[in-house]
Amino acid sequence: MKSAVLFSGGKDSVMALNYALNNGDDVEYLLSIKSENDESYMFHVPNIHLTDLISQAVEIPIIEVKTSGVKEEELEDLKEGFKQLKSLGIEAIYTGALFSNYQRSRIEKLADELDMMVISPYWHKDPKEYMDLVIGSGFKVIISGVFAEGLDESWLGRIIDEEALAELVKISEKTYLHLAFEGGEAETLVIDGPIFKKRIEILDADIDWHNDNGTYNVIDARLVEK
Repeated sequence: MKSAVLFSGGKDSVMALNYALNNGDDVEYLLSIKSENDESYMFHVPNIHLTDLISQAVEIPIIEVKTSGVKEEELEDLKEGFKQLKSLGIEAIYTGALFSNYQRSRIEKLADELDMMVISPYWHKDPKEYMDLVIGSGFKVIISGVFAEGLDESWLGRIIDEEALAELVKISEKTYLHLAFEGGEAETLVIDGPIFKKRIEILDADIDWHNDNGTYNVIDARLVEK
């Protein structure tokens, strides 16, 4: 089946890509929606510019669509991306949706209009089991944004490994933190993993912190042989 992945470079879209490849799908494209609005309701924003580099790292071409990020209006931009994929013979679109009905329902509606299939392989998977799977699968995931109680500046740029996950579990026991960050508690960036032909090396990054939230913004990065 000719497929594409709605792709941000975060853990969920990378896991969806990993699933599709392991499922034997012919993943021909990544689709990256680049929003000008940092508070987009639909799309991942921190370090979205690195999807180009990740595309090279996994050796799958990327289609980029720009959007102003205005609520609901941004769906028209997504639809244009889907139309491009449809014209290229794509039959199914994989997403990293976990629990957000807002995102999933809108993606599926657009796909239905174009007679395309949407596959969200980890929909409603237990958050702890899912994060164990991310780590156990060998992906190197860093936290690129924190927006929730219990997550301070020290988390920015940190690798999510077993130790970090254990700390997140403790925090979630005291707050409403979703372990997989599906409520927008944090954003992530994947820089290496089993489907990466090359790894991403971050050369320069800046932390932008505002009282109780912030982002880890990659300024310069390159691909490195593994």
